[in-house]
Amino acid sequence: MVGGGEGSLIGAVHRLAARMDDRFELVAGALSADPARGRASAEAIGLAPERTYATYAEMARAEAARADGIEAVAIVTPNHLHFDPAMRFLDAGIHVICDKPMTTSLADAEALAARVAETGLVFALTHNYSGYPMVRQARAMVAAGEIGTVRVVAAEYVQDWLAEPVEATGMKQAEWRTDPARSGAGGSVGDIGTHAYHLTGFVTGLAWEVAAAELSTFVPGRRLDDNAFVLLKAGEARAMLWASQVAPGNRNALSLRVYGDRGGLEWRQEAPEELWFSPLGKERRLLTRGGPGTGEAARRVTRLPPGHPEGYFEAFATLYGEAADAIEAHRAGQPRPADCLVPTVEDGVAGVAFIEAAVRLAGR
Repeated sequence: MVGGGEGSLIGAVHRLAARMDDRFELVAGALSADPARGRASAEAIGLAPERTYATYAEMARAEAARADGIEAVAIVTPNHLHFDPAMRFLDAGIHVICDKPMTTSLADAEALAARVAETGLVFALTHNYSGYPMVRQARAMVAAGEIGTVRVVAAEYVQDWLAEPVEATGMKQAEWRTDPARSGAGGSVGDIGTHAYHLTGFVTGLAWEVAAAELSTFVPGRRLDDNAFVLLKAGEARAMLWASQVAPGNRNALSLRVYGDRGGLEWRQEAPEELWFSPLGKERRLLTRGGPGTGEAARRVTRLPPGHPEGYFEAFATLYGEAADAIEAHRAGQPRPADCLVPTVEDGVAGVAFIEAAVRLAGR
């Protein structure tokens, strides 16, 4: 693991997700840009001192030279520290699992995609919301034509934690996310808007293009957007996307509504085990994880019987499990399994292109 040391929320999430299905073992790390903090963090989670590294560059070199070196690395750093570590580990012949957005520029994203193509290695991007069983159910229903031809999509990811200038208090998570040098050109549109954007394509199967965007910064002195309205198009289909981190009363309100000419679907991350299905002219139906009407796409990524809630960690673990499937297929010289839906480097390029297009069209 690169990053994810003391004070990191997402590092612990990745470690739990990686272990949930017993497919990975964490054996090496460069857990902090501060070597002392990195060593303390590694000791706290039981990493051996000889496989605790001061820098990710040192780790890539040393692990590539070991007979028992790592097969994959998880990169869980702020955005500006995705590209160079990913490149170094790919160059060392090591598969990469990376947090989103993939890079801070489209040029870097495209260079990374080219390197993945050259090496043939696995690159997995952790758009974790695509791992929920009922998101997989929605995707399968759209693909099966159960709502007909997609016409309109509404995607929202709305929070309130940046409604005040908390970055000025030294809060680590807010500080780097509002810093263009570490976050990239997008604020809310990059941090959470990319999740909503990826979900629109993942569920509908459509490649969305940014048609118009308005990015706003409501908190005085903030250097990046904290609210985004984006219009998307894909052929005749249209979508509207709202990403905000200044909407009081919203904690982590990610939702997706997809409407076709024969019906509609609605999913909310804060009630992740439910999917509303509205066939045109018929009674609205609630589908639940493990309940009647759910198919193999949802069952395949379900771990517990109905009534035992599954959520954020399990969705993350689904992506780690599918990354393991892809790595094992690579090891055997086989193509990636057809049901392995973990986001790829191409999804990463699309996400960064979305950010840059929104920023450009908004005139920022």
